[in-house]
Amino acid sequence: MADWNPSLYRRFEEERTRPARDLAERCAFPDRDPASLRIADLGCGPGNSTELLAERFPGADITGFDMSEAMLAAARERLPQCRFAPADIGAFKPDRPFDLIYSNASLQWVLGHERLIPALMRHVAPGGLFAAQVPDNLAEEAQLAMREIAAEPEFRDHAHPDGERRETLGSREDYYDWLVKAGAVEVDVWTTVYNHPMADAAAITQWFSSTGLKPFVDPLPAELKPRFLDRYTAEIDRRYPERADGRRLLPFPRLFLVARKA
Repeated sequence: MADWNPSLYRRFEEERTRPARDLAERCAFPDRDPASLRIADLGCGPGNSTELLAERFPGADITGFDMSEAMLAAARERLPQCRFAPADIGAFKPDRPFDLIYSNASLQWVLGHERLIPALMRHVAPGGLFAAQVPDNLAEEAQLAMREIAAEPEFRDHAHPDGERRETLGSREDYYDWLVKAGAVEVDVWTTVYNHPMADAAAITQWFSSTGLKPFVDPLPAELKPRFLDRYTAEIDRRYPERADGRRLLPFPRLFLVARKA
């Protein structure tokens, strides 16, 4: 898969940052000086989530981690006071634990959450927090359309319908149990559905072009990429009808996890 495009990702930065802000607001250390905290932002992207953490915990030692060099470069330019480093979340093994391991919209790209969650919890300091927000939208029409188009004769030899490489999330009960078994003594698990008013069907295609569509479009020959996107926009136009103001409403379910380690 090609590297991520920070400028394309930032076209909907306010909408993408809203769940990151909601997650950060649930992270609290009432008996700690914020400047004493060591924080990891896993899958930091262009730094929008890291910026929230820096505002919420002034003076904290914050490091953002990401696999994309383009995203890391954008984050360093945005927040020169923070550290950023390349890291694979699935193989994350820091030298010492963090008081907060925070991840906004990145764990869905790592398979095997029943193993990943305990592995990440091992790197949370005693009394520290693990906090994650994970898109839970694989059953939404926008995602179904991607897989169905990828299976069409024109595209199926290049963009396999199972090529999304995203984790199918467990139930809220699964995540609760995985966190408790990994040493959490306080666990909060919830789902929020964000309903984003989008200008038109093309705007929804733009939204997913920087994320969910990449595993389907990136492997295609150059001449097929625009045809796939045109097909997708047509499907979005059909599946997401205009609302009373002419816009399209994009529902986006997200799973939230906040757990405090014993």
